[in-house]
Amino acid sequence: MLTSVAMLGGTFDPIHAGHLRSAVELRETLGFDEIRFVPCHVPPHRAAPIASASQRLRMLELALEGEPGLTVDSRELQRDAPSYSIDTLTALRAELGPDTALSLVMGMDAFEHLDSWHRWRELRDYAHIVVIARPGSALPQTGAVAEWLSAHRAAAETLQQRCCGSVVCVELTPWPISATAIRGTIGNGRSPRYLLPDAVWRYIRQQRLYQAPV
Repeated sequence: MLTSVAMLGGTFDPIHAGHLRSAVELRETLGFDEIRFVPCHVPPHRAAPIASASQRLRMLELALEGEPGLTVDSRELQRDAPSYSIDTLTALRAELGPDTALSLVMGMDAFEHLDSWHRWRELRDYAHIVVIARPGSALPQTGAVAEWLSAHRAAAETLQQRCCGSVVCVELTPWPISATAIRGTIGNGRSPRYLLPDAVWRYIRQQRLYQAPV
């Protein structure tokens, strides 16, 4: 069995209970030794984050404090260019070497549009792809991504048996929590408590993040 590391990217604006619970379930059900939260600096497929890079990094650090197996990797925040997953995976593979299984975790909604990602066909050269089922989303049935999935889909056991190359689809407990909704709740003057860690909520209040303009 290889050491197994997963990369979970996103803006984390802010990190919330849905992110955290999914990571814990992934670690327990798929046997990852480590799950790295990788906050992006300039997301290629969505609007720029509201919180600064340093604020989002600090919220992640507060959220993951004391949780074994969940860590923060800040390398993308140090780039001025768009945060392409292929660049991060290339760097991680060079650091981890061939004796570590590396997985890129994404939601099914992102996987549906994987062919819009930079150098998407090369992702498997560096990592496995773990696709999480999302309410309202389905695996593509036709097109380039569907053909790619059909050719490379494998059982979860391969995530520890090979260092890269497989596509694995999993279902987790659905958590209908979104960062967009949390920002809206705060902007409307309401409390998001229990949707995110208390330490993160305290930090948001201290920094006066996501509040409606006065």
